[in-house]
Amino acid sequence: MTLFAGLLYAISLKYFVLPSRVILTGTEGIASALSYYFESYNLFIALYTIFHLGLIGFSLSKISRPFATRSFVVVITVAIWLLVLPTLKFAQPEPQNERIILVLFGGLLTGAAKAIAFRNRGSTGDEDIIGAFVSSKTGKSVGSIGIIAAVVSTTFGIVLALLKNGEIEPAVNTLMYTCIYIFVSTETLNNFYHKFRVSILSVITEFPEAIGNCINTIVPHRTYTTEKVIGGYSGNEFYAVKTIVTREELPDLVQAVEEADKNALYYHHELDGVSGRYQITPIG
Repeated sequence: MTLFAGLLYAISLKYFVLPSRVILTGTEGIASALSYYFESYNLFIALYTIFHLGLIGFSLSKISRPFATRSFVVVITVAIWLLVLPTLKFAQPEPQNERIILVLFGGLLTGAAKAIAFRNRGSTGDEDIIGAFVSSKTGKSVGSIGIIAAVVSTTFGIVLALLKNGEIEPAVNTLMYTCIYIFVSTETLNNFYHKFRVSILSVITEFPEAIGNCINTIVPHRTYTTEKVIGGYSGNEFYAVKTIVTREELPDLVQAVEEADKNALYYHHELDGVSGRYQITPIG
């Protein structure tokens, strides 16, 4: 899956993102802007590789060896596929033709590749490495870090576009398409990667001990609360067991609850504003 993430990311860059000439986020944005300025595809590959080697060194010292190793595998996979993939044209990149299709589909593929890499304890590099580091400290979603990185790289790219063309219209046009690409890729990442999204699971049951054992078994680092409740229709006494888990942990816990008490009523929904003391294991 790590290798597949690299292939998917390379396909997105080669066939959709770079032909549409949008500015990528972070150091990739700097590399893409310089490659557009000098009209050199190979320059992008060279800068992409150089920048990422430095970031992977950072992840090795600040995050973890497995995360750095998997990120390195993704980056090298991307660089190799960018070199060997044949030149194909799926849409016309000019603004008056199908540029928006390239931007939208490229954003979807990019976000999916990032999510796959993250779910397998790696990353596609660049701002994802910084995002993993910041998210492990703050609990913020990894996609939000990309927005900050995008501001810097987009500003750099727009300045270069103005210097090259001397006209503001093409620069503003590139800015608009870049914003669309960043929004689509970020939303795709956040929708497929749920590590930092938190939900509350409530279980109405006659067997609170069994449900508590499920929580202790599936997510031993979590706690839960139990309270007596009265059924409004039956007047019978039940117990409400509640726990807060991440979206990654939720499916396994729900399955365990169903097996422990087939008659239990449960429901869950996402939460915002959970205390910073809430434990989420770091990426990688």
